[in-house]
Amino acid sequence: MARIRRLTAGALAAGGARRLADRLPQRAATDPRPGRWQKVTVAAEPERVLPAGRWPEPLRRLDGAVEVWARPAPGGRGTELAIRPLGGECTLPGFAAHLVGDDPGRYLRHVLRQTKQLLETGEVLRADRSPLERPGPVR
Repeated sequence: MARIRRLTAGALAAGGARRLADRLPQRAATDPRPGRWQKVTVAAEPERVLPAGRWPEPLRRLDGAVEVWARPAPGGRGTELAIRPLGGECTLPGFAAHLVGDDPGRYLRHVLRQTKQLLETGEVLRADRSPLERPGPVR
């Protein structure tokens, strides 16, 4: 009897999940511009992130290749900065694009990290090189 109850509860849960999934809007089908948004939350006001609509320095290198928007982050935690490629995604899928270096998403994430660092600290932070990469004798 307990087994029948568990099976019935599982079937009802699966049916409810399916019905809920059918109600959710399908954004990929409705958005005419392909490309995935890459987002970061910057600890700064929107006026400081995009002053007078001007893009921060790392993003200026991408002028004409990306779409940029900024809005207040949820919970008053700064500004949500987002970019996505105008031309859409690359033709190679995920890992294959990564192997040949043709992954625009990876480069966009890198530029967003640099922009966030520049806006929050005033400089792009760089990690120290390992002792094996430094010039001079190895200790």
